[in-house]
Order: sequence, then structure tokens, then C-alpha cells
Amino acid sequence: MHNLIAQAHEEWHELLSIALESMDLSYLQTLNTSHHWLPGKDSLLAAFRLPLTATRYILLGESPYPRAASANGYAFWDASVGSLWSETGFSKEVNRATSLRNLMKMLLHARGDLITDFSQSVIADLDKSIYVQTAADLFNAFLNHGFLLLNATLVFSEGQVPYHARHWRPFFHELLNQLAKHHPDLQLVLFGKIAEKLPKTAHKTGLLAEHPYNISFITNKDVLAFFKPLNLLANET
Repeated sequence: MHNLIAQAHEEWHELLSIALESMDLSYLQTLNTSHHWLPGKDSLLAAFRLPLTATRYILLGESPYPRAASANGYAFWDASVGSLWSETGFSKEVNRATSLRNLMKMLLHARGDLITDFSQSVIADLDKSIYVQTAADLFNAFLNHGFLLLNATLVFSEGQVPYHARHWRPFFHELLNQLAKHHPDLQLVLFGKIAEKLPKTAHKTGLLAEHPYNISFITNKDVLAFFKPLNLLANET
């Protein structure tokens, strides 16, 4: 466990230690001896590299990407995606990543740059120089706004998402309880059914919505209202 915690910013170490101690030790030992799961030991707690004092939102998705090239320990950040754009609209990598594609369409819609037509041809006509250019730029914008990008289960292996979700539930229960005691001002942003089933805490739920792989996410009025003021696509360089 100490090796896992070392990945995180030191401000999280005590809370993560308490949360990990609540888990089934045999399950953690299995993860330690197996290489057949994602994102792997070196990235398992990568999201906690964001300092606790810089965290404003706990964003919870579902589970890591099912591809080794994509899973990096951050929710929704597909590590295989470089450029977000192409001459024909989104890049091929974005178009293959359903959740990321819908997330970007929602952010464009929130800005008013897409209204009713979300096709590649309309996106191709946008002035893309005003936007962040890479996936790293986009998700660093999330981090700079204080989003802790977590999945509600931190481990993926083929056909075992519910199994892993069950084993990580005590971790999140303890982590959120500790945060509610010491950092009650944090807001929860919950996407999808696994995140929705996590134990309730004293934290304010800033947003509860369907997972972005659902097309309805793009036009969800609550989602748009939450993200519009943040303007996460803006190129601020």
C-alpha cells in the first residue's frame, strides 16, 4: 500500500492510507501480484497527484478505459489521444473515444458554438484555434479548475467491472467520509450508475448525470449549466 500511496500528492497520503485499510487485503494482494488489469500499479492512484488543497470537485466516472494505451488513472482522459482536432472536425482518436467525443460536444454546446447540429461537418467549420488543442491541454484545464478525475472503480479487467466496483466501494465510502469531516466544501460530480450508487455524504452534489457515453449527455441542461461558466475548451495561451 505504501508504494501505491507514494504516487499521490503528500496531502492525500493520510486519507488514502485510511481508505485503503478499509479494503479487502486479499483483493489488494491479488492486484499486487497480477498484471492483468488496468491502469496498472504505476497509475492506479494517479488522479491523486492533484494536491488536496487545489481540489474543488470530486468527479467520479465509472471504470478505467479497457485499453492499455488509453488507461492512465484519470477518469475520461484517454492517454492515446493527442490532437483533439482535424480538418474534418474531431481527430480520428477523439471519434473513436465515445465518452470523450460526447464530452467535447457538450462543452462546445455549452459555449454556444454548436446549437442543434453536432455533425463532423459543422465541427470542421469551427475556428479551432480558439480551443485547447490536445487531450492533455483539455484535462489539464480540468485539473486547473480543481477537478479530481476519479473513476468509481479504479480497476478494469475484462468482464469484471461489477466485481471491482464492489471491492472499491469501502475505499470510496471511507475516503468520502474522511473528506466530509475535514473538507466539507468539496462538491461531488457524479457520472453514471456506479458513481450514483456510492454512499451519500455531507458533500454537496454539484452535478448528477448520466455517463458521457450516452448521447443524451450532450444536451443535458443540468450538465450544460454546470460546465458553461468553466469554459474548459478555451485556449488561454
